[in-house]
Amino acid sequence: MSSLKQALNEGRFVCVLEVVPQQSPSRQAALEQIVQRGHLAGWPLMPAFADRVGLHSDLSPLEGAEALGNAPSSLLHFSGKDRERADLLLQIASMKARGLKQLLLLSGDRLPGHLPAQAPVRYLESVPALQIAREHCPDWLLGAALNPFKYREEEGGAQYLKAQKKLLAGADFLTLQLGFDAAKHIEAQTWMRAQVQTKPMLACVMRLTDKRAAVLQAVPGVVITESMRELLDREQQVSQAYASARSLKRLALQIVGLQLMGYAGVHLSGVHTVDELRSLEQSITVQRDSITSLSDWSERWHASWQMPGAPEVGFSPESAAWELGQSDVTATRRERLRYALLSTIHGQLFNRSGWLGSAFGWSVTRPIWKTGVAAHALHAVERTVKRPLVGCDTCGRCRLQDTLYVCPETCPKGLANGPCGGTRLNRCEFGDRECVHSVKYRIAKSADQLPVLAQTLIPCIEAEDRHRSSWPEWFEPDDSMPER
Repeated sequence: MSSLKQALNEGRFVCVLEVVPQQSPSRQAALEQIVQRGHLAGWPLMPAFADRVGLHSDLSPLEGAEALGNAPSSLLHFSGKDRERADLLLQIASMKARGLKQLLLLSGDRLPGHLPAQAPVRYLESVPALQIAREHCPDWLLGAALNPFKYREEEGGAQYLKAQKKLLAGADFLTLQLGFDAAKHIEAQTWMRAQVQTKPMLACVMRLTDKRAAVLQAVPGVVITESMRELLDREQQVSQAYASARSLKRLALQIVGLQLMGYAGVHLSGVHTVDELRSLEQSITVQRDSITSLSDWSERWHASWQMPGAPEVGFSPESAAWELGQSDVTATRRERLRYALLSTIHGQLFNRSGWLGSAFGWSVTRPIWKTGVAAHALHAVERTVKRPLVGCDTCGRCRLQDTLYVCPETCPKGLANGPCGGTRLNRCEFGDRECVHSVKYRIAKSADQLPVLAQTLIPCIEAEDRHRSSWPEWFEPDDSMPER
């Protein structure tokens, strides 16, 4: 059994140290010292290797684990950026050959240089990736991500609904996005405890300095408010030593608080040397030994974000403050009419048992449409009909019925099962549109179809299946396709 899996099964609080694998001998030597130490404040400490977050010259997670020389204890990330099923299977095979059995599956932030108006880049999203990994690795420890730091109902509700899919698809644990809003950490725990089968959760943490906050404000899905920036700037103006001590104390406080909230551990980033680790350990010990309850911790946490003369720090955007359980949005009249129209058309034209559906199915399954010019012509007809209506890119296996007739191809990442973690106040990570999954959430809520967004696991589209008509396959589904 892998070390992380054993710790989670035994209910021991754990610290996973995130590493961006780089070709740096000095960084590698420092990491080796940390891993050899093997603990933080008495908690097990193990490395995790990030995937596709740095430069193209960075090592892969597998190369990073091998360079460490202690690969079996490592948690490897797999980012779906510009990847297909074959890429995941290749990594699984390489991991099996080296005895690694721990994998965190992520859709990933936008790929550098990916512009939606240009050639589309498709992402192997985490839900089908989990299904693929679980099928090939039934005994592995598999994780996925959850971002609870959302402040509009659509994006927040869609996050939790997709997280339910991840649990159904085989996730053994969830890792939260980096965040500093304690209310949202508690909210995520409340949500997990309400699930039929609860799973452990880790929370991403980082020592937040003024310099890091400036960088993180541009990271999709991470919420750094202006009041947080102002406090960090004031601390820096006092002195570098003062700001450093305050940021270290806050990190230690946050970790202690997360344990009190019921988190199984933390996913720690931004620690690069043993000296940094020891300083953090000393601060954790001081806080842990003096805090007696979560309410006591809450007072200290808020006090750590205050300075005389500074405005009160807020952790949520000023324009929104949605909480789990609040429900006041509904689809627009246009969205409801569009859904009603498309679902009616689908119910008539693609009903395999109805006379109209049977006739249409018979016509598009004739042998003439299977190859050559005729196949291209049928593809062109489908695209011509559906693109103005839903933004169709003829993926070859239409999923509109499972996505409330909001085409997944209109998501810049091509995500079908729900949103990525990069939205901000319902806006897409790419900033050029409202997130299509927020639209889908409103429609599902108004149509009483929210369970579809939590229970229907939509498979990935293989590259070779794209850019052909989906109509013949709808009426002649192969055995590998799940029943709709």
